Amino acid sequence: MRLLRTLSGLTIAAVFLSGCSAVGGSVSTADTAAPVKAAATSTLTTTKVAVAAAAKAKKYAFPVAAKTVSWHKTHSGYKATDIFAACGSKFVATTNGVVLEISLKDRYKKGMKDGPYNGGLFVSILGDDGVRYYGSHLKSVTKGIKKGVRVKTGQLLGKVGHTGNASGVCHLHYGISPGCKKVGDWKVRRGVVWPYSYLASWRKGNQKSPVAAVKAWKKKNNCKA
Repeated sequence: MRLLRTLSGLTIAAVFLSGCSAVGGSVSTADTAAPVKAAATSTLTTTKVAVAAAAKAKKYAFPVAAKTVSWHKTHSGYKATDIFAACGSKFVATTNGVVLEISLKDRYKKGMKDGPYNGGLFVSILGDDGVRYYGSHLKSVTKGIKKGVRVKTGQLLGKVGHTGNASGVCHLHYGISPGCKKVGDWKVRRGVVWPYSYLASWRKGNQKSPVAAVKAWKKKNNCKA
């Protein structure tokens, strides 16, 4: 009888120990899950940082934010280009910079000789890269855009239109130049470096820079167009 009682006690002890082992296994699983969760969180954080860094690295944007656009490799009379897009398409900042000059009134009269009023409504900015970017024939200039205001790459500056000497066709006249006199030097402002290759790069999301070409032109021409 004592033997049976002893055996029963051992059996109960074994079951109890088995239960403890099961509970212990449960704790072990939880302990293992914690570092896995931490690793997943770390990976997610790293991904977010990488995405943010990639966005920050984008220095240049195509100046017209529209699905359908076209532009020429050349321009009549001087080095610029016309970007054709639907009226009202978004004209955006090519890069980070400061607004140099704007026109809020269309003073062009049909038959006028080439001059400062040809562009109608326009905005020019001096990029942080030292290059001036000019867009004209605008339908409107965005509220709050004025001389001295800082702008960011891709920020809305205005809407594409046909003010000035645009022959009634909606497009953005786009010029790249050195800052030179910053305001009033319309012959330089309207464009002195062919923009086509830079536009083609930016349209594809690439980052070709006009800095070297602009510096070379300024050194050679001393800001005389």
